[in-house]
Amino acid sequence: MSFFNSRWVQLPDGCTELSDGRLPGGFRAAGVAAGVKQSGERDVALLVCDEPQVTSAARFSRSGAQSAPVLLTRQQSQLGALRAVVVNSGNANAATGERGMLDAAAMRAAAGEAAGIPVERIAVASTGVIGVPLPIDAITTAISSAARRLRDDGAEDFAAAIRTTDAFPKQVALQVELSGGSVRLSVQAKGAGMISPNFATLLVFVQTDARIDAAEVDLLLAVCTKRSFDRISVDGQLSTSDTIVMQASGASGVGIEPESADERLFGEALDAALRQVALLVARDGEGARRVGRVIVRGGDQRGVERVAHAVADSPLVKTALYGGDANWGRVIQAVGAALPGTAPLDVGIVIEGIEVCAHGAYVEHDAQALAQAVMGPEIEYEITLPGEGAETERYFSDLGHEYITINADYTT
Repeated sequence: MSFFNSRWVQLPDGCTELSDGRLPGGFRAAGVAAGVKQSGERDVALLVCDEPQVTSAARFSRSGAQSAPVLLTRQQSQLGALRAVVVNSGNANAATGERGMLDAAAMRAAAGEAAGIPVERIAVASTGVIGVPLPIDAITTAISSAARRLRDDGAEDFAAAIRTTDAFPKQVALQVELSGGSVRLSVQAKGAGMISPNFATLLVFVQTDARIDAAEVDLLLAVCTKRSFDRISVDGQLSTSDTIVMQASGASGVGIEPESADERLFGEALDAALRQVALLVARDGEGARRVGRVIVRGGDQRGVERVAHAVADSPLVKTALYGGDANWGRVIQAVGAALPGTAPLDVGIVIEGIEVCAHGAYVEHDAQALAQAVMGPEIEYEITLPGEGAETERYFSDLGHEYITINADYTT
């Protein structure tokens, strides 16, 4: 089945999905088990770029309780390009104080020694349970093991080792045709719960063998992150650990110049890949059955953003989505809560192309057709506010029984 399996995101022209398991030129990766996860599954991952002239960019959680790896890597990413990424899953190394900072530094040092890369060019990421110290000795031993297993077709092992409660993998490899030749683009990600715009319980790693200068890598990542991971919600909870790293090795020899046609083509490929990954994160939503998309138009930008956020995070909207319940009253309730003091609000609501509300009031519609429409895997809500010119969207999961089961037993 194609990675691009949503009606909301299409594979751009000039792009081909790749299934050979190889990373872009210049990259090698591995994933091993250190025993952090009780399941015994892979939980330590290492990705290395062999090209010293690699360029990179990164984005991090906006939480006020950022994990030790985020604090460490955020500082390093401002000093120069990142050549390697070392990750553990099963433990977030968050709220762990000075010990957590020392452990994050120890992971970085172990990766640097094993891979022969200066520590200041290594990103560290951790995901999992908050407030528990890392089993650092087991992790550093596993990092050395991972370094010995680095392969240019190690993306799948790497992707498996960064996951926690994910029900399925979130990775893709593309070939993008540019004027100077073809380049590869690959993405590995994890995320299923503690997801909210700005952005999520996300670890996302992007690699390309295109030659792109650092400023353009940063610009491309910023624009595409805002259109993808900044627009998803599972449970409205902001993580301590979000980390997104993009690296461009230049190994293909194909350069991408700023404001060129090639930059547009590559940007479209990156945007599509990250939007589809973001959709998969929402769809994975720890027990989710369905994913919703809410589009809000009209008013001013601040107003449409508030409404989209309120609808996507509403437990009433999300539980109705889970149950396939066409209760649009829950949608208008969320809209009104986002815009207090505006009554009577001239709002319109369309669900799966069926108009149910206009000017803030019920519209006669085919209730049976609507009930059938909201039973599908993807449900679209369109909301119109007074005014024109502003528009935004959010992707969100439903909220059901399995979410409670997973999170009630998360540490036990």
